Amino acid sequence: MRAAANGIDIAYESFGSPAGRPLLLIMGLGAQLIQWDETLCELLAEQGHHVVRFDNRDAGLSTHLHEHGAPAMGAAPPYLLDDLADDTAALMDVLGWTAAHIVGASMGGMIAQTLAIRHPERVLTLTSIMSTPGPSIAPPTEAAAAILMGRPPQGREAVLEQAVRTWSTIGSPGYELDQERIKALAALAYDRCFDPAGTARQLAAIMGSGDRTAALAQVKVPALVLHGEADPLVPLVGGQATAAAIPGARLVTYPGMGHDLPRELWPSFVAEITKLTSA
Repeated sequence: MRAAANGIDIAYESFGSPAGRPLLLIMGLGAQLIQWDETLCELLAEQGHHVVRFDNRDAGLSTHLHEHGAPAMGAAPPYLLDDLADDTAALMDVLGWTAAHIVGASMGGMIAQTLAIRHPERVLTLTSIMSTPGPSIAPPTEAAAAILMGRPPQGREAVLEQAVRTWSTIGSPGYELDQERIKALAALAYDRCFDPAGTARQLAAIMGSGDRTAALAQVKVPALVLHGEADPLVPLVGGQATAAAIPGARLVTYPGMGHDLPRELWPSFVAEITKLTSA
């Protein structure tokens, strides 16, 4: 499905009964809605949520701002996380949701935090996963930074191989790496849309948006922070800083979890999110 929102088109999908508790899933840098696994979405729907996952601008089947190209180092970004948060609020308007439970992973967590700051009346609860209040708070390891800043591969097979290298570097060392699943998801993402310049524009938005720590002190909604203890891309200090910044936020950490969502932890994620949204 597509929604005209905030001057762009946003592609989205829903799971569960429209009568359920509204739950909006926001994905991370360069990632598409398919990174929220269908089974995970269905597990959340089974707990009484009406789940919506969507493509951010410059990802997947939503609008891409090709006219801006890839931002030069140090240049002003074409948009900020504020704009991505406003996109999210506008999507909620189309869905008919006055407010919703918001879950964001990585950059999606940053967008979720920004939404709670800019549009507090739209957020019932906030769950921030493997994220941070600011890019300088939790810098990546050298190996993770090299993956993040590396030259994009060219061609479908190269993209699939790069996906395996990426998740081998930033994924969860405490859980088995499913290379076939990684390749299948990377193939699906490539076939939906491959736009490295769009990812660069999103990264520029992150870097240009500054630190949210002070502003998060004004967030009054119930908040949950989930973070891997072995995350090399956004180290644990990012989750700790997020939880410390939001009054009353609860921090749950997972040994062996890196910068991904291991299938073995889905029951825990679902239980923690459901505990928050049904309180």
